[in-house]
Amino acid sequence: MNKLSLSDGEWKLMNLLWDENPLTIGAMVTALRDDTAWTKATVNIMLNRLADKGAVHIDTAGPRKLFYPLLARDDAVRQEARSTLAKIKTGGLGLLVSTMAQESDLSDAEIDELYRILKEGRQHD
Repeated sequence: MNKLSLSDGEWKLMNLLWDENPLTIGAMVTALRDDTAWTKATVNIMLNRLADKGAVHIDTAGPRKLFYPLLARDDAVRQEARSTLAKIKTGGLGLLVSTMAQESDLSDAEIDELYRILKEGRQHD
């Protein structure tokens, strides 16, 4: 997997594609209308940039371009987590997890999942 950095806007498009695909540019503009003021041209430029990065496949065989994710969501999240950890080394992992827990409205199931993950991490030592 190549290292791939996504901008905030690219994350918005990728999340749409991970949730449902294929999508047309029009469908993406409509889906993002309340969140962004992006035009069809803006979305098209961003999707072409994502295709150049290898994150998106553009199918031009039909009457409309269809867009598919090539980058898996789990891979993108892992890369983003590694990048974030590398940037904030001085604060430590504890501060990161603490901040995430305080700033997020975690469910009991999510907290249980965090405990499970931490326990597994200890077992790998």
